[in-house]
Amino acid sequence: MNTYTSLSLEVMAVVPAAGIGSRMKTDCPKQYFSIRGKTILEYAVKPLLSHPCIQQIMIVIHPKDHFFQSTPLARHPKIRVALGGKERANSVLAGLKYFGYLNVHSKWILVHDAVRPCVSDEDIEHLLSITQHSEVGGILATPVRDTIKIAQADMTISSTPERAKLWHALTPQLFPFGLLKNCLSRALAEKKLVTDEASVLECYGYHPLLIQGRSDNIKITYPEDLKLAEFYLNQKHDESP
Repeated sequence: MNTYTSLSLEVMAVVPAAGIGSRMKTDCPKQYFSIRGKTILEYAVKPLLSHPCIQQIMIVIHPKDHFFQSTPLARHPKIRVALGGKERANSVLAGLKYFGYLNVHSKWILVHDAVRPCVSDEDIEHLLSITQHSEVGGILATPVRDTIKIAQADMTISSTPERAKLWHALTPQLFPFGLLKNCLSRALAEKKLVTDEASVLECYGYHPLLIQGRSDNIKITYPEDLKLAEFYLNQKHDESP
């Protein structure tokens, strides 16, 4: 159940799904792997579709994607589709620009990984609640639990950073639409290396909030991640009414 819902809050979402899953070493992109009869992408998008404040979702796919049209998402009225670029930043910007082409506007844009199938409704709710007091936005994140090592080129240890200051960046990430679009456009033009949307804003002096989320909001990157995601999704299914 939603604990925070503002009738005046309208959010659009972008789900970059143009990856080809090279680390999985399969012909099928990982967002289309199936668990319990549904694709990873369907699980990732489901909580966005069910939230009353999220008006439309732009799924950004690879130009040669021949999997998406066979999913139920392709026929959902809240979903639009754009073609992605070489890098994640190109795909997210393509989604934002296509919203503009469709003359669809909102103050806030939420970006979620296509391969994070276990995000909870509660975490999305907590993230959206920052719109009440933030003009910059924020991201879901979890504190780093393990000791982290900085490696040198020869794979020897260079240093050990202070763990208390380290967080794992997750998605969704939530920012003002215009701010993210402008920062992305500038970063790509300047050929800056960015790995998520928060890092784009950081390049230009903005400081998004960290919102602590659940540690089971995992990203499917390697084959062993599928078993863990299946475990969490089965657990969620068993706990649902």
